[in-house]
Amino acid sequence: MSYKLLYVEDEPFLSRIVSDGLKASGYEVHLITDGKKALSAFETFQPDICVLDIMLPSKDGYTIAEEIRMLDHQVPIIFLSAKSLTEDVVKGFKTGGNDYLKKPFSMEELLVRIEALLYRFSGAPQQKAAEKETLYHLVAVHWIPYETLVTSGGKHTLSFKESALLEMLIRVKTIFWKDRKHCLRSG
Repeated sequence: MSYKLLYVEDEPFLSRIVSDGLKASGYEVHLITDGKKALSAFETFQPDICVLDIMLPSKDGYTIAEEIRMLDHQVPIIFLSAKSLTEDVVKGFKTGGNDYLKKPFSMEELLVRIEALLYRFSGAPQQKAAEKETLYHLVAVHWIPYETLVTSGGKHTLSFKESALLEMLIRVKTIFWKDRKHCLRSG
C-alpha cells in the first residue's frame, strides 16, 4: 500500500530533495510550495499524513495545521522547521501537530517519524482488528490470542505471558512449516 503524503515546503532545493526521498521510499507525494494552496490540496488529495514547513508564503504552517484540524482530527501532521525555540515547538503541538522536526534534519529520521505516526494512526487499529479475528487450530487444541483462551475439551484461560509465549512459539513454528501441510495452521 502506498501512503499519500502532503508536503508543504517553499524552499525549492530542500523540497525537491525531500520529495524525491519520500517518493523513493514508496510514498505518493503531493508537493505544495505556497501556504495559501495547502488547504485545497489537502481536501482534494486526501493525504494519509501531512509534512508542513512553518515559514511559508501567504500562510504559515501553524495556520494550515489549524485549518486541517477543523476538517480532520486524525490525520498525522509533522512540522519541519528552522524555528527551533521551545515556544515554536510548543505552538506546533498546540496548533495540531503530532511531531516537530527541526531543520537541518536527516532524511532517515524523517522517514522513521513518518512511519511511526502512520503506524500509530492507521496501522495499529487494523492490526488489532486482525488479531481479534485470528484463531489458531493445533490438532484438537484451539487458541484465541486476543482472549488468551485455549480450548481442548474444556476452556482454559492463559496468563498474558503464557499467551505471548504460545504465540511466539506458534509464529516460529508456522514460519518453519510454512510450505508443509502439517497439524498447525492459522485461519
